[in-house]
Parts: sequence; structure tokens; C-alpha cells
Amino acid sequence: MSIKKVLTIAGSDTSGGAGIQADLKTFQERGVYGMSAITVIVAMEPKTLAHEVFLVELSVIKEQIDTVIKGIGIDALKTGMLPTVEIIEYVGSVLKDLKNPIVIDPVMVCKVTSGSTENLFPENVTAMKKYLLPYATVVTPNLFEAAQLAGIEKINTIEEAKEAAKKIYDLGAKNVVIKGRKFFAGDKSVDILYNGKNFEFFESEKIDTEWNHGAGCTFSASVTAEIAKGATVSQSVATTKKLIAEALKQSFKLNDYTGPLNHKAFALK
Repeated sequence: MSIKKVLTIAGSDTSGGAGIQADLKTFQERGVYGMSAITVIVAMEPKTLAHEVFLVELSVIKEQIDTVIKGIGIDALKTGMLPTVEIIEYVGSVLKDLKNPIVIDPVMVCKVTSGSTENLFPENVTAMKKYLLPYATVVTPNLFEAAQLAGIEKINTIEEAKEAAKKIYDLGAKNVVIKGRKFFAGDKSVDILYNGKNFEFFESEKIDTEWNHGAGCTFSASVTAEIAKGATVSQSVATTKKLIAEALKQSFKLNDYTGPLNHKAFALK
């Protein structure tokens, strides 16, 4: 039996809905073999679910990555939460020597208050632009992350998203997928793919649920799995878009604060 091997370099989400846990669940359901290198452990304060972040030492991250890339080999790789400039720079040094497809999920630490969004670590964004995007087969920002990478204040319309995609492409990524989902007006969830020449739009029903923890991680993990199996970027996004919608339909409440999408919706048929 031949199975494609995929590595995720990301954070561990103790609640199980996002991060490494979401990636490995998605890989399993999409028929690839998932491996991991943990960069940070995220726990939650039980009564409020406020995030508590515990960094993994760089030497330990290096050992994990060497275990997989040097000891086993991979068919594709994705990144998730890379919490410091030092870690981002190191991961970039790994990526530049790879011949495999690379999916960058540019997870950013941010907070949302009174309807405004503030990036708490702008130096990480600068590092992502320099050390990660030049090696990306695909980069999959949400609207906030796309605005940060493009150096603009906010994305409110599809036209603004298209301009942001062009700016991000110019940073070196071969393909840019901006995940619009529920933020654009109308009854459709719209994601945009830009390959440097053409725009492609992927639509699905807009799912009204507050239980969407891990949707971004799951999206990028599914794209990674499909590319590893030989699909084009466009095919990978199309498959993922359809599966994300179904997983959100099946999402569920975990407790009073959070709930994940249902990764079983990604099972191979």
C-alpha cells in the first residue's frame, strides 16, 4: 500500500479543534499519513477559555523536523502557528531546501475588541513575508491575515481582496487563497484563488454557526493533503471548499465557549 506522507509544523490546541490536532484529523480523513512538529502548546483557562501559550524550545522543534524530513521523508508540508521570529526564520531555512509542495497557513496572534482587530506581533508578519512566502506553493490567509500581509488596513470587499492577493503574490507565493467565508455580504461564502495571472472564485452556501473553531487550520490541511495526492491547487481548493461547508453544517458545541467543525465530513467517499 502506498500512502502520501505529510508534515505539519504548527501549534498544539489542547481543546482538539484547531492546530496540530485539526491537521492530523484532516490528513487521516483525506487519506494521507500525517506527521507533526509542535511549535507551541496552547492551553485554555477552564472558566473563560482564555488562551495560555507555552513555547516549545527551538532545539526541540529542530529535532522533530529532522525526525520527519531527514529520517522519513515527505510528499508535502504545511505550517501553522509559528509564534516567534526565531522559529519563523528557522522554518524558512528548512523550506528553502525542499522540493515538495508547501502550504503556508499564516496564523497570527491577534485580539478582537469592540469590532476592531489588532495585530500584537507585527514583527512576525515581517518575518513571514521574508522567510516563508518566497517558498510557498500556496498561502491561505483569512481576511485579517491577508490585510496584514498585503500591508493594508482592512479588507471589506472582493475587489479589495483581489488587490491584497496581488500584493501577497508579489512577495513570492506561487498561489494565494484568501478565505472570505462569512465576511463578504450576500448568502454565499466566497474564497479567492490568485495564481499570478488569473483569479478563480469558489462559492458555497454560507453556514451560520458560531461553532467554527479550527476552520482555517482544517482548510489549509485539506489543501495540503489534496496537493500531496497529486491534485492541482485549483482542484485542491475546490474539494476543500465543498468539504468545509459540510463540516460546518455538522459543527457542534464543545462547551459554552467553543465548538469545532466536524472533521468526519472530510472522510474519503
